[in-house]
Amino acid sequence: MMAAERGAAINTLDAYRRDLDDFAEFLTCAGLPPHQADTEAIRDYIGDLKDRGMAPRTAARRLSCIRQFHKFLFAEGVRKDDPSSVIDSPRLGRPLPKYLSEADVAALLDAARAIEGEAGLRTVAMMELLYASGLRVSELVELPLAAAGRDAPSLIVRGKGGKERLVPLGEPARLALAEWRQARSPKNSKYLFPGDGDSGHFTRSGFARLLSELALNAGIDRRRVSPHVLRHSFASHLLAHGADLRSVQQMLGHADIATTQIYTHVLDEKLKGLVNQHHPLAMLKKK
Repeated sequence: MMAAERGAAINTLDAYRRDLDDFAEFLTCAGLPPHQADTEAIRDYIGDLKDRGMAPRTAARRLSCIRQFHKFLFAEGVRKDDPSSVIDSPRLGRPLPKYLSEADVAALLDAARAIEGEAGLRTVAMMELLYASGLRVSELVELPLAAAGRDAPSLIVRGKGGKERLVPLGEPARLALAEWRQARSPKNSKYLFPGDGDSGHFTRSGFARLLSELALNAGIDRRRVSPHVLRHSFASHLLAHGADLRSVQQMLGHADIATTQIYTHVLDEKLKGLVNQHHPLAMLKKK
């Protein structure tokens, strides 16, 4: 159902499969198959996740998966009730997204430019593209060659659920892409960033290792750097320089603007700075 009706991405399907496998394994100890779980069993499972030290946000995602599973069972007539509907989600905090400073991103790009040859051109193109567009790493490595036309001012991205969006590109990213297109091999690959594996494209794990090496060479703690941190940096820096939230939502490919609102921490700090700098009372306090 998730694949055929909702068009869920492979990574989403894998995540649902892992979550349901874990739920089924827990229920096996209670002598219950997954489709016969009652409300008490689901509550016990959520409690077990807490005992394992699982973060509330991850536990909430597990519960969301279980709810989708029981909605499916109810819709298909396998069950006459939904035992998950009365269970409250774990209370979540609102952690701020981790992001790099503009100086840190510049240092990573400098480290990429220091790599010679075809590998260097590929690294620069991937880094410039990721920071210029806020792509998810899976979207980046799976980009078809046709997504970025020669000297194209924008990029066509197929995101979650197969939805396409248009992301504008700045001049540094366009120049880096143009240089990479000239050097990329094999030329007959349908992917913008070809790879040697079965997928035919550069892998997510390969890019994560590459990013870790760049952080090391740039003198940045590798634990602070990940593909998603670069995505957060893209959004945070855009807002800090005056972009509106709706435009950032569209470029990130968020279905709901509420998801994009996690980046308003940047606006909050900017507004505080404006008040402290320009409000008459704040200016009087400085004097």
